[in-house]
Amino acid sequence: MTRIQFGTDGWRAVIAKEFTTENVARIAQGTAIWALKQHEKPTVVVGHDCRFGGELFAETIAKVLTGNGIKVFLCSDFVSAPMISMGCLRYNTSVGVFVTASHNPPLYNGYKLKGHYGGPLLEEQIREVENHIPDRFTDSLDEVRLEDLQKQGLLEYVDLESMYCDYLEGQFDLEKIRKSGLRFAFDAMYGSGQNVMKRLFPDSLLMHCERQPLFDGIPPEPLERNLGRFLERIRQEGNIDCGLAVDGDADRTALADQSGNYIDSHHVILLLIHYLHHYKKKTGKVVTGFSSSVKIQKLCEAYQIPLDVVKIGFKHICEIMLHEEVLVGGEESGGIAVSGHIPERDGIYTGLIIWEAMVETGLSLTGLIDEIYAITGPFAFERADLIVSEQDKERIVKNCQQGLYEHFGKYTVRKTETLDGFKYYFSDSQWLMIRPSGTEPVLRTYAEGRNSEEALDILKTGYNTIMHQGV
Repeated sequence: MTRIQFGTDGWRAVIAKEFTTENVARIAQGTAIWALKQHEKPTVVVGHDCRFGGELFAETIAKVLTGNGIKVFLCSDFVSAPMISMGCLRYNTSVGVFVTASHNPPLYNGYKLKGHYGGPLLEEQIREVENHIPDRFTDSLDEVRLEDLQKQGLLEYVDLESMYCDYLEGQFDLEKIRKSGLRFAFDAMYGSGQNVMKRLFPDSLLMHCERQPLFDGIPPEPLERNLGRFLERIRQEGNIDCGLAVDGDADRTALADQSGNYIDSHHVILLLIHYLHHYKKKTGKVVTGFSSSVKIQKLCEAYQIPLDVVKIGFKHICEIMLHEEVLVGGEESGGIAVSGHIPERDGIYTGLIIWEAMVETGLSLTGLIDEIYAITGPFAFERADLIVSEQDKERIVKNCQQGLYEHFGKYTVRKTETLDGFKYYFSDSQWLMIRPSGTEPVLRTYAEGRNSEEALDILKTGYNTIMHQGV
């Protein structure tokens, strides 16, 4: 029996090893029990992304839920995470279930839960679902026919992609963006955002907009190291004004400027704050994860915008968005939400705001960033995930907890924060963060400096210190 435990964002496992139809059925049964306790007549929207076996797993979930008398709105094709969240709102469902492993390598698949409000299910509710997952699922689903469930009114197919595209047409002046004279590029990373941009921007440079469950061997996470072909193509074309890349389930964002330079999520968050507040005069607080750039605080102070810093995991940002007016909520991982939209990360929506900003202001992406740097100063962010032994991981975490690290080479610790990991500040623009993975022998390390060379040096110095000091 595999113990099912949801992590920062859903449950993920290797396909055919732990991610099996039986384990998926177990979680679906737990979801059904929880939903029936919460609602008199619960309904659920169910979908999958482009990963291997997605349709089979989604149908398995649908069969289990309908077997409990719960009506299911089943997506007719692969969809993105924002589509599932919007589907919860559109069909007024009790919960949403999404089969996805997001940005993980192709060997993985996963099970995510969405709330009726159009965002990730909150921590307390997820733990309740976990507690209802049975040790075994023994019912046979082989004889259950989806056609019969349709006839019984327990299953209805829905087209969330068309719903989402129509919504975007209403939210943006897409025709103005198309006819702006600017040329855009999009990299779907073989993920479930591919058809949206084919429909909305067919004349743009579209890359990796085919269904390929192995993702051509590259994890569908929009990091610079995974976007080499995209960035090089922009350089070769020579006339692309902005590139947008999203992850496997299209809820994370990264950008590229006209020279094919990678623009990370910290800069995207700053761009959104700058455009929405300074140019569009929108208000609301900013909420960001613990590993985000200190420049966000500096820009918020300049604009007199309240800032909340929360633990890593978008569900913590979503919870605030449900109760307060939030202008921008975003994480270092690239998941960003904005006011006027659902309380959910949405890579394509975020990208369209940036494209709109370029059209409306007449500035290039680097021109907008220069306006931000005039307030915050330039900076660079780097990250490294260190694969270490469990013994080293426990030793380093213990050293962090006991305050052993007062210096990292030439960098002297001025202040330490421990909201979610250990964040060591060397100045108001230099820091190193160490955060252990809860499920793997991995230490995530993050660094910010005045430029990329300095940020990389902080990472390297930090690695040498934690691997050799206090052994």
